[in-house]
Amino acid sequence: MSNLVRIIICSLLIVGTVALFWFGHWGWGILAILITILAWVTVFFNEKMLLAQWFLRKERMDKAEVWLKKINNYETELISAQHGYYHMLLGLIESQRAPLQSEKFFKKALALGLHMDHSVALTKLSLAGIAMAKRNKREAEKLLAEAKKADKNKLLEEQIKLMKSQMGMMDKQQFRYSR
Repeated sequence: MSNLVRIIICSLLIVGTVALFWFGHWGWGILAILITILAWVTVFFNEKMLLAQWFLRKERMDKAEVWLKKINNYETELISAQHGYYHMLLGLIESQRAPLQSEKFFKKALALGLHMDHSVALTKLSLAGIAMAKRNKREAEKLLAEAKKADKNKLLEEQIKLMKSQMGMMDKQQFRYSR
């Protein structure tokens, strides 16, 4: 359901809630307020995206993918602030199956915009891993530096250190095979 339809339904719910209070049905009016608040929340936070994120946190990628696939046209169903997160979630799911194929989703997520710093850091860290898999050390170092800068709360500090140590091992392997 598009956001325009949701906004129209929510507006009608507000009118109905006011009418309930006007005619003195206070109990039903309070219930209608709760339903209206829930409806307005779904305008800004799509329920399919919320369920997909919840399943990703539970590490049930198959169910998260099912909920993301239910979003037919993300441009009409999601607000513009969620477009980047939609592609980031698709990239995370795709990275479990084919890591090199998930690069396009992560790049599109960064292009559309992510608002939380740790989401930007996670996306750049994933892109750095893809660059390392492609043996592009310069791009991987640049993305790791950007990820470290974006990770202000140090949520991904351990993963960044691990990636840097793997990059050092990549140098040793190249040195050993170049002789």
